[in-house]
Amino acid sequence: MDLNMPVAQFWWLVLGLGVAVVLVVAVMLIIIIVSAKRIEAAAADIWTAGKQIAANTMQIWQLQQTNATAKAIHGVALDIAAGAQSIDARLAKLPEALGKA
Repeated sequence: MDLNMPVAQFWWLVLGLGVAVVLVVAVMLIIIIVSAKRIEAAAADIWTAGKQIAANTMQIWQLQQTNATAKAIHGVALDIAAGAQSIDARLAKLPEALGKA
């Protein structure tokens, strides 16, 4: 750089450097904005997938509740079946008890 540069030329040089810096900063800001939009879109996709996973795993909890209820019903059904067999056995002995064998 020439120290004997006229003032007007110096200001044009400073202005040119300033414009170059502003352009570099603008390009960097555009890159940051584009990256942020991509991140936001990916986060929205993750959120949607997470909600779907939560909805699907809710069904598993409900199936566990259904299995527990089915086991309880099965136990009661076995008790009823045992009672019915006892009644059948007594009814089979009834003619003998009445002397009609």
